[in-house]
Amino acid sequence: MITTGEIAARMSGERLPLLTLEEFFEGNAREDSLAPNRWGHGRPPLAEIAARLRALLVFSDVVWVRVELHPDTESGEPEGVVLGESIVICTTAPAADLEARLDAEGLRSDGIVESDESSLDDACGIPPVVGHERIVFLVWD
Repeated sequence: MITTGEIAARMSGERLPLLTLEEFFEGNAREDSLAPNRWGHGRPPLAEIAARLRALLVFSDVVWVRVELHPDTESGEPEGVVLGESIVICTTAPAADLEARLDAEGLRSDGIVESDESSLDDACGIPPVVGHERIVFLVWD
C-alpha cells in the first residue's frame, strides 16, 4: 500500500492523487479505509472489493479504475492514514451495467454516480479521458 509520504510527494498543491487499485488495496489491512460506515454492516472485505474492481478492467468499455482519496487522508503525517472516498471509473459502459458487474448492492454501495472530469478538480494524477469515455463514481454515502 502506498504511504502518506508517497502521496504527499505526488500531490499538486492541496490536490490529492488518484491511486491505482494496487496502490490502495495491496497490503491494505485497514478495513475502515474505504466505506467505514458500511464495514461491519454487510460491506465485504477490502480484498473482495479490490477483486471486483480488477475484474472490471477486462471489459473493453472500461479504460481505467482509480481510487479517489478522502480529504481526511493524513498526507502531512509520515505514517498517516490513507482513506478512500470513492472509486473513479473511466468508461463507456452504462451505469446500470457497471452496477451489475460489480454487484453494487452486495458492496453496500450507493451505486454509480454519473459525473464529468470537473468532479475531479480536487484530484491530480488523473489518467487521460479520450474518445467517448466519461467519468463515473462508485460511491458510499
